[in-house]
Formats: sequence, C-alpha cells, structure tokens
Amino acid sequence: MTVTASGGSSLVRPQLYQTLPVTAITQAEQQDRYMERGELSELSDFFKSGRKRIAIAQIITQYSELIVSQAANRIFTGGSPLSYLERVAPEPVDMAMAAQGDSGTETYIEKGDSGGLFSGLRGLVSSAGDLGPIPPGFRPINVGRYGPSNMQKSLRDMSWFLRYLTYAIVAGDPNIIAVNVRGLREIIEDACSSAATLVALQTMRAASIGYFRGDTEAQELIRSYFNLLIDEFKAPAPSNKLRQRPSKDLQGLQLPQIYFNAAERRPKFVMKPGLSTAEKNTVVKAAYRQVFERDIKRAYSLDISNLESQVKNGEIAMKEFIRRLAKSPLYRKNFFEPYINSRALELAFRHILGRGPGSREEVQKYFSIVSEGGLPKLVDALIDSDEYGDYFGEETVPYLRGLGQEAQECRNWGPQQNLLNYSAPFRKNPEFLTTFASYDQPLPDQHPYGSGNDPLEIQFGAIFPKETRNPSSSPAPFSKDTRRILIRRGAGIDSQVSNPGARPKSPGSLGPKVFKLDQIPAGNGANIKFAESSTQTIIRAAYRQVFGRDVYAGQELKSAENRLENGDICMRDFVRAIAKSEAFRKTYWSSLYVMKAVEYIHRRLLGRPTYGRQETNKYFDICARQGFYALVDTLIDSPEYTEVFGDDTIPYERYVTPAGQSLRSFRTGTVDATGLKPVSKPQVPRFVELGAVNSSRGDIEVNKRMGQGVNLRRVQSKVFKLTSLYDKANIKLVTQAAYRQVFERDISPYVIKTEFTSLESQLSNGEINMKEFIEGLGCSDLYQKEFYAPYPNTKVIELGTKHFLGRAPLNQIEIRKYNQILATQGIRGFIQTMVETPEYAEFFGEDTVPYRRFPTLPAANFPNTERLYQQLTRQNDDVVVPSFAPSVSPTASIDT
Repeated sequence: MTVTASGGSSLVRPQLYQTLPVTAITQAEQQDRYMERGELSELSDFFKSGRKRIAIAQIITQYSELIVSQAANRIFTGGSPLSYLERVAPEPVDMAMAAQGDSGTETYIEKGDSGGLFSGLRGLVSSAGDLGPIPPGFRPINVGRYGPSNMQKSLRDMSWFLRYLTYAIVAGDPNIIAVNVRGLREIIEDACSSAATLVALQTMRAASIGYFRGDTEAQELIRSYFNLLIDEFKAPAPSNKLRQRPSKDLQGLQLPQIYFNAAERRPKFVMKPGLSTAEKNTVVKAAYRQVFERDIKRAYSLDISNLESQVKNGEIAMKEFIRRLAKSPLYRKNFFEPYINSRALELAFRHILGRGPGSREEVQKYFSIVSEGGLPKLVDALIDSDEYGDYFGEETVPYLRGLGQEAQECRNWGPQQNLLNYSAPFRKNPEFLTTFASYDQPLPDQHPYGSGNDPLEIQFGAIFPKETRNPSSSPAPFSKDTRRILIRRGAGIDSQVSNPGARPKSPGSLGPKVFKLDQIPAGNGANIKFAESSTQTIIRAAYRQVFGRDVYAGQELKSAENRLENGDICMRDFVRAIAKSEAFRKTYWSSLYVMKAVEYIHRRLLGRPTYGRQETNKYFDICARQGFYALVDTLIDSPEYTEVFGDDTIPYERYVTPAGQSLRSFRTGTVDATGLKPVSKPQVPRFVELGAVNSSRGDIEVNKRMGQGVNLRRVQSKVFKLTSLYDKANIKLVTQAAYRQVFERDISPYVIKTEFTSLESQLSNGEINMKEFIEGLGCSDLYQKEFYAPYPNTKVIELGTKHFLGRAPLNQIEIRKYNQILATQGIRGFIQTMVETPEYAEFFGEDTVPYRRFPTLPAANFPNTERLYQQLTRQNDDVVVPSFAPSVSPTASIDT
C-alpha cells in the first residue's frame, strides 16, 4: 500500500461567501461576547424582510432574459441580441403576488403584462431616472462586426452580473459582488468596452426597478445593490497581497485580493494612548482571546491586573504585554505542560505569530530553542523575530492569519486550518511535525515522538496502529501519565514492577533460562572455566540476548571474547561492547526512528519494555543531546541493571506486555482438550487453490503463458542501423530516423537543411559515426531551442533519456546525477555524458539510431516509459518522473 503525505485540500474546506447572519454572529464570536442590541436589530430586520428578498430574487430571475435583452439592445446595433442569449427554461411561478412579508408589504406584478416585452419597455421608461448619465466614450457596438461568439460571451457576462445581484439580495451581504466584480473593468476593457458595460448595468438597474412599481422598499433595495455593483465595477483592480516572511523559501507567495475580500472579517486591535477606558479594555480582552484562546476575564474571572494596568497606562507596550502573558504560569499550565514540545511549539506559533510553522527548517530551529531554553526562550525568539515586528509591531494585538488573511502555502494546508479552527485541548497530537516527516518518508509509524504511549506490543509509541488510520481524527488515548501493564516472566507473585525486592529474584523454571558467569581464579595456572559446559555457551547466550539471534560470521567481537575469557573484563562490559558494536548500531539504531530504537535497546539491555511516556521522555532527551552511545551507557550503568544483573549475569527477558504474552500463547478454541492437535485444519487461500496446476504442461505452453500480457510492440520495434557508407538510400533512411528520434518529427519540411548539411556530409564521408551524428544533433541550436530552453531541468532530463537512451529516467538517483551535470556543464555536457554511457554502447553502439527499448526492469519504470512515449511534448509538458516524491491528496490542492 502506498501512503503519501498530504496537507489537506481547499476543496475539503470550501470558502463560503458571507451572509448577514453569519457576519454578525462571527464578529460576536471572535470577540467572545453576546450580540449587541444593534446587531440583533439588524438581524431582526433581515429576517423580517426575508420573504421580500426571496420574492425580488424570484421576479428578477423570472424576467432575467428580458432585463438582459433590454440592456443588450441599448449597447448593440445591427441585429437582435436576444437571439444569442443562452435560454434556460424557468420554473413556472405565479407572480400575481410573489410574496408577502411579515411587515405587511406586498410585491405585485400585473398578470396581463407578465412576460411581455412592452411591460419591460414601459418599466424602463418609468424608471428613466435610474438610467443615469451616459459614460464618456460610449459607442454602440455593431452585432455583425462583434461576432456570434463574442455576443454570447457578453450576454453571458450580463447574466452573471444579474445573478450576483440576486445572490447578494438574498444573503443580505454584498460580499459576493465585491469579490466577483472588482477588477473586471480592466479585463472587459481589453475584450469589449467598459463604457458599454456601464450603460448595460444602468439599463438593467432601470429595467429591474421597473418590475416593482408601487413598492418603494423593493425599489430602494434593488437600487442600492445595483449602485454597489456599478461602483465596484468602476473601481480599479486591487493589488495582490504579498506574504511578508523572513525566510527565503516563501518569498513571492501572493494572495489575490478577491480571496481576501471574501474571507471572514477579522478585526484588528491596536493599543493607542488616546483610547478611552472601554476601548482599552476591549483591546486587552482581544489579547487574552489571542493568547489563551478565550476571554479568561469574562468566562473564568481571571486576569493579570498588574500587567493590565501597565499596558493601559502606557508603561509597557502591547508587544511586552503579549510576551508576559505567554510566559505566565497560566499559559504554561494550559498550553505547555500538558503537551510534548512539538505540539507546544505549534500552539506558540498560533498564539504569538497567528499562524502555524511553515517549513521543516523552521520547526527544527525553534524545536532546538524550546528543548534548550524551555518556554521563555521560545516566547522571546518568536516575539523578537522580524516577522512579529513586520506584522504587529509594538501596539497591535496578534491575530490569526489564516485562510484569506494572507497567502497560504499548499503543502501544510490541512494542519494550518486545523490549528486555527480548533481549540488546543481537542487537538493534542502534533500535526505539522507528522506532515513534514511524511513528506520525506511516508511510512505509517515514522513519528519521532509519538502522540501517546501505545500499549500494543508491536507499536512502540507510534501514531498509527494501521496504515489507514488517521491520527488527527482519533489521537492515542494514552497520556504521559499512563503506564504500561507489565507481566513478569516468572512467578506471578513477583509481577509488581515497582517492587525493588523482586527485581533480583531469579525467574526459576517458570521464566527464561539465566546464564551467569562464574570465573575460577587463574592463579593456579588452570584455564578459566565456567558454570556452563563451555566458554562459547556463555558468549553465544550473550549474543542471542543482545542481538535477538545468533550473530553471523564476521560480526563476532573476538577481542572482547578473548578479554572475557582471560578475566580482563566482566560480563557487564562484554554486553556493553556488543551493544556498542557497529552491527548492533546498524540493526537497532540507524534504520529505526528514535522511539522504536529506544524500545528495542531497552528490551535487550534491561529485559523489559519501557514503563511509559515519562521514561521514554528521559531517553529521548539523552538520544537527542548525546546520541546512541550515551543511551547504551545510561542503560548499562543504571541502578536497575546493577540490582538485577550485576557484573556477571547476562540480561534476560523479565517482563512482557499483555499483548506480547497473548501473541506467544494459544488462544481459546485453537486447540482441543488434549492440547495435542488443532481443532480445525487451516483453510487454503482461494487464490492459492485457483492458481494450483492440475496437469503437466510442456515447454511450448509454458513459454506461451510467460509471454502473456507483454506488449507486442516490444518485438515489432524497427531498428535503423548504418550498414554501408556506399548505400546512399540507407544513409538517407538512417538520417531521417535519427531526426525523428531526436526531434520527435521529420524536420525536413520545417527547418533549413543547411543547419545539418555539414553533419550529413561528414557521416556520408565516414568522418563521423552514427553515435557522433546523434551527439551533434543533440548539441545543435535547434535541439536547445525545442527541448532545453522552454522546460525545467527535470523535464529536460526526461526528454534527454527518451531521445538518447530510449526510456524514461530510472530513479531519483539518476535524476540527481544528470541534474548536477546540467547545472555544472550545461546541455552539451549532459548529452555527451549520456552518449558516452556504457548503456548507450551496449544497446546502440556506434552505428545504430537510438530507439524505444521497452525496458521492463526495474518494473516501476515501464509505465513511466509508456506514459512518456504516448504523450506529445508540445501538447503536454507534464513531468512524468518528478525530482521529488509527489504528495498529492485525493482532491488536488490549490495554492492560494
């Protein structure tokens, strides 16, 4: 199963347009307060006019074609614009009385005129005051010259304007108009005429108002939204918002202004000396909400009165107020002590900088700061950063810079939204660190710290029990205070782990065999003997315990064995030497992540699993600060090792987890009463049964079956080879094949042949061979123009291997190799390197034109070659084998 890293997708969390109720409630929710009287009155008026708004939208939708046609007839001449309108059959609506609002007002349209063109004309004449002045530079557009395609687009655009208007009327918020109309003037000016568009909008305003004769309230409502629509169209296109960041990897990340306009309204609070007392209290509450994620003064009757008075009196700036809040015991208790360092780091980014970590390098930088200096150093590093000064300065309260506030990179979209949208107590696992780790090595359990103490025997603190489990939806329910239940390998009465008196007791016949070193003094000249049958028995037992198996030839420590036999070192030092050997390091340290390595080594040297997170935290700090050898010394020199094994006993397994015990024993129902044989015979898998051969097959049939599924083009590929310099027809045929292979087309009709005349004559005269001819084509100006200049290096490498080696790139190692050659030697050195490779010499030699070789090994490269050859370069410039591991979610992420 392939597991890829994904930071989430914007399609999963679509950004919705604002409505009046959502806007009012959101503002109160952001300030952690009840809604005020003015906001409630505004909501009440909106809901009272709800039916009228819906009725207005229904009527405008019903007569949208007539409204658009009246506007089109005013700006177009020489034809009927209505014939170009995309007609949509409307639902039958009885418009005699469209709706009756709660306020007692009614919206009427006369039945006799409904749907009639003259009704619209009369309404247009009656609403002549809404037409407005004609913009300067307006000239009617001739339908014949404008063209049918442009007419359909123009009428479609006018229908969109009308549709945006009805959306805004129903929602009670003109947000959708500001988002979709601002900046269209420059676009329409290039395609048509902005003056004509203004005339069309004014005409649609007058025509729409004409359908509501006698209803002043509806007319004013429509007029206000149309006026806003026209003002937004007149306004210039807003500039993009550039994300200000000190790091070099995110420079130039831009956010279109329309996304900012559509975003959730988020107020910004600034502490100024001239503010009133109530306004200063509001700013202080905003600081509490940002740092503690809630208004601690209203909800919990908590405050920091001395800091409040200082910031209100101007003795300290808001920046210093935020610093002291983040260093307060209240913040430490709520957002630092309950979490591991990586999660505390994410929360500090949210509370101080208003965002999440942006890159792996940023996490590494601040993780080292919090590991060495704790919470105070982390807070100082964030507040004293250039980014904090650029965005918030000395007086502004930090705010959440989420979706729509500034440009967001796509790679950590999901964790960023989870960090800003969810409260910290409900999300305890570190999301950014997990996502960043998955980008490089997307394995299900590659988490360097773990989201909790997993009690399973085979997980060792990992997040995922299975590859399909998402830690964000269900984090591990075990905290740092949870301890594993351990079962003693021996007498059950001694199973209590915290009983020091039971630790040195031998497990006896109920547990594992214990090997103990009993040396005889060497003063009598006799060889050293042991309590066991031979010296090698003790040594092999030590290897089996530490490695978990017998060591291979060449992995033994002969020097340490001799010193043990001679009595120069004790068994403890021999175990230490084995644990520090290169073979042990490669097996249990280099290939594993830190927590799994700690768990394995702990079991081998101390004979039991770790207790829980409090114990593994200590070992994690030792590994991070001092490394592998310090971990081994810590375990072997620990008081527990001395108390249990001493200097002469080989470590043995003392405790196991319940899950480990169940894995080693038969389960209930798997054996019969005698315990001698299984109850039921294991079933043969169905695919094994179907794949069994029931009859003998000959060589011809076996070879035929072996060839099933192989593309026939493998044996149909035509090879062009230069056989004779005297056969001019063969030379011409081979050169044309070389052109088709290198340039992917026959270039004779398109390119002046004088560019390659010299190469062809040299080939005909025998001065160069076919290999040098191919190299000359690749180093030509035409090849550089066609396949080098327009594409990035990764695509150039793909095209080079396709043209000169007849396949796609094998792996990332080959891409990195050729990428370095391209960067240092250029396109000519790159082509010369490929032509001089042993692979080229083996398959093509000096007289054969490169061709598609249909390589099947490695198997993963076969579909890449198929895809590369089945697409045309000019129609599709996608990179088949990217230079980094792709991380794409089920729905494509959009970098806003």
